[in-house]
Amino acid sequence: MLNFITIAMKKYDINRRLVIMLTTIMILMVGIIPRPLTAASFYEVEEEILPDTLNSVQYRGKVIDKDSRQPLVFATLTVEGTNIATVSNSEGHFLLKVPKDMQLNTKVNVSYLGYKGKSVRLASLSPNKNKIELEVLTISLSEISVAPKDAHQIIREVISKKRENYMQEPLRMTTFYRETIKRRRSYVSLAEAVIDVHKQPYSSYRPDRLKLFKARKDADYSKMDTVTFKLQGGPYSTLMLDIMKDPYAILDVNEIDYYDFTIDNITKVDNRIIYVISFVQKEYIDDPLFYGKLYVDVESMAITSANYSINIEDKNKASAMFIKRKPAGATVYPTEASYLVNYRKQDGKWMYGYSRGQVTFKINWKKKLFNTTYTSTIEMAVTDWKTSKERPFRANEKMKQNIILQDQVEGFVDPQFWGDYNVIEPEASIESVIKKIQKRLKKRGE
Repeated sequence: MLNFITIAMKKYDINRRLVIMLTTIMILMVGIIPRPLTAASFYEVEEEILPDTLNSVQYRGKVIDKDSRQPLVFATLTVEGTNIATVSNSEGHFLLKVPKDMQLNTKVNVSYLGYKGKSVRLASLSPNKNKIELEVLTISLSEISVAPKDAHQIIREVISKKRENYMQEPLRMTTFYRETIKRRRSYVSLAEAVIDVHKQPYSSYRPDRLKLFKARKDADYSKMDTVTFKLQGGPYSTLMLDIMKDPYAILDVNEIDYYDFTIDNITKVDNRIIYVISFVQKEYIDDPLFYGKLYVDVESMAITSANYSINIEDKNKASAMFIKRKPAGATVYPTEASYLVNYRKQDGKWMYGYSRGQVTFKINWKKKLFNTTYTSTIEMAVTDWKTSKERPFRANEKMKQNIILQDQVEGFVDPQFWGDYNVIEPEASIESVIKKIQKRLKKRGE
């Protein structure tokens, strides 16, 4: 990945480091079906940190809009007084694990952009089928004591106040990571992992480091046609979506003049007034850049969330950014590249909490009537964290930035595989895939 980035930087006149990093790089190969790899082939797992028994209580449920009854996607649930958290999935479902000895009067705070936050006592939750309803927040301009500023001025204040608003201590985070690849509507690859992240201070230019705790992976090559489709550097890519830590190309002082910013709306989250700022690259900029929305806390001038995409109108340039290797006789180009990052506030400072990226590719074959569409999704959620004075991981511990989480079957037959770790609840379609994998492995006796 790093070599590819170096080559790409020479090609473009404008500094596009983040654009290159955020393009979730795929490798396409024809007719090569690699053998399943074992865990030891690219990482070592420390057995003592992996719980064998559950010392926690599980709560499952769904976060929904009170009026429409629609699911609220990627809502944040945090256990009050702790750093334990989880995120609802794209169907609104959540799974939260808390220690068995936690007091039942402890509250779980549920928040979602544009909705009133809600606190729910653990004692009121059942193990399954909980429904947490949130109400939409309305706000008028009269509620704002200071008139809206110029959007460009707001973004400059965001940049100038980064050191003041974001964590300036190293953090050790426990995160859950998932990556999937779909061919049309069918899943062909699934990987999940619990990853230890050494998060550098937001004022530091040193990169974040990752260490793998536990993972499970599988792929169904029978659905891959003649192409194997691999995702390179996925866990690192999710962290690169943290635009306050890696601001190049959107929030760098030398880059923001390439964009037009406008105040699109005003909303609230957890009783904080939020500017919704839309941005798009200026018309005279030829290279593909980003467009989307930034959510800025009016009081602190901190970005609390960002939802954005890459301009892929120029298929040739977009393809050059995303594709590292493609099969002969095929034209490959992205049709969608969208990203999301949410921040979490703790003790007056903001930090990375969740990110998601989704890229859809189309493959047109010269000698085939029909084309093929692949969609890759990556996501990472911080489920626990602490400030840490420890040094980053040793060279033999950390994951490589160009890692490809190869297919393997380890763990899928174990219903308690994740132990006490909080994970993102699988969607119904992913859950179906996992059940099929488990059945297949049991038949093999693995």
